Amino acid sequence: MSEQAKSLPAAEAAAEAVKAYIKLNRATLASDGELLALLLPERTDIGDTRDFQRFVIDRLTAENARLKAERDALAGHNSSSVRMGEGVRKFVLDLIDARSFSEAIHIVIAAAPAFGADRAAICVEGERGAMKTGTDGVRLIPNGTTEAVLGRDGTGAILSAGGELLLGQGAAGYKSVSVFRVKIGRDAPAALFVLGALKEAAFEDEGIATDLRFAARALERAIRAWLDLPKI
Repeated sequence: MSEQAKSLPAAEAAAEAVKAYIKLNRATLASDGELLALLLPERTDIGDTRDFQRFVIDRLTAENARLKAERDALAGHNSSSVRMGEGVRKFVLDLIDARSFSEAIHIVIAAAPAFGADRAAICVEGERGAMKTGTDGVRLIPNGTTEAVLGRDGTGAILSAGGELLLGQGAAGYKSVSVFRVKIGRDAPAALFVLGALKEAAFEDEGIATDLRFAARALERAIRAWLDLPKI
């Protein structure tokens, strides 16, 4: 019993060595029918080494395809995150460079594509949600909407619906809606920075949500500066 216990680590080490060899020499394995017959003895009744080769080649092809798909998905995710980060930096710099309040609002609306969105707006609570504010990109929404969406203390949320209420007519088909609280002033009405996208789960990534939250913080500071409101 004791000698069997001592030999077990060596057997495991040998197995791992074989696995490592196979992984490093897949091409050699696929072309060596005799080696395949040793590794797959249950297939020897077939009598055709090409069948062994076909079996392994198909397995390797499927595995390579899976790994390539994972690599491409990861590359696309990283690329999206990089683009989002660059969009946030440009957004903040453009806000700093704005020469008027209306120009700052225009920057917010024009930044939608940089955030992976199809539409952007600043929503401000008011008595009548359908009433126009007179400023393009600023929408009046019913009182209590901010708390209903974010709760009393929430700073942001990613929704799968609600675009028409927050972004207006034509936004009902948006499948991703990001909503972030904008604290303009202590006595100012509640406000939201809203982005809508036709693509599902456009804002679900945690890194993207962090970037959008930072953009919302930059926006509220820019608005306070242009309205000459005190810091909060």
